[in-house]
Amino acid sequence: MKNIIFAIVMLFTFQVGFAQDNSNFLRWEVRARGVGVIPYEKSTVNTIGGKVDASNDFIPELDFTYFFSKNIATELILGTSKHSIKTQGSDISAVGGPTNFDVDLGTVRLLPPTLTLQYHFNQANDNVFKPYLGAGVNYTIFYDVKPGSVVKGLDYKNAFGYAFQVGFDLMVTDRFFINADVKKIFLKTDVTVDASNLATGLNIPANVELNPLVLGMGFGMKF
Repeated sequence: MKNIIFAIVMLFTFQVGFAQDNSNFLRWEVRARGVGVIPYEKSTVNTIGGKVDASNDFIPELDFTYFFSKNIATELILGTSKHSIKTQGSDISAVGGPTNFDVDLGTVRLLPPTLTLQYHFNQANDNVFKPYLGAGVNYTIFYDVKPGSVVKGLDYKNAFGYAFQVGFDLMVTDRFFINADVKKIFLKTDVTVDASNLATGLNIPANVELNPLVLGMGFGMKF
């Protein structure tokens, strides 16, 4: 993670030094996309075992891109998703339940601003198809936690992660374009389930990797 952040900072510094030499093109892009958020979970659930399952979501997303040069840019994406959370195959026999049970853990919203550094190909003005690759960092904020009817509460730790992306802009005019984008975000969080309503002092810790695949499509404008 530290190496990725250092590389991004160095590339930003390098490109800013040459930004003055590329003044004859539009530096900003703004996009509006519909985005599917598909978690690929890995988890370790202590005490009761089982694995964590998070639902998919479809959300609107807004992003802004700034070009340091015709090929190098940085993108910030803004959007928030809501996921239903449960464990699968947990053993709750210690509190009088079955040995294989799916525990409803309610819902949580994620605010995951993601900053990537991108390389854009085919940037000549007369090219219609303009693909790009990117890599960067993510900071996910967990909020609006609703634990549902089984447990008393949940605590999610906000966390840094990293992201990779591939996408393209399909130019309609010299300013307006259609965009398709795929991101893979690698995200871990520590979760503590307060189940003291089921047994006195019962807290269930878990380490969860959400690692969502983020599929987006929309339109944008250069300015």
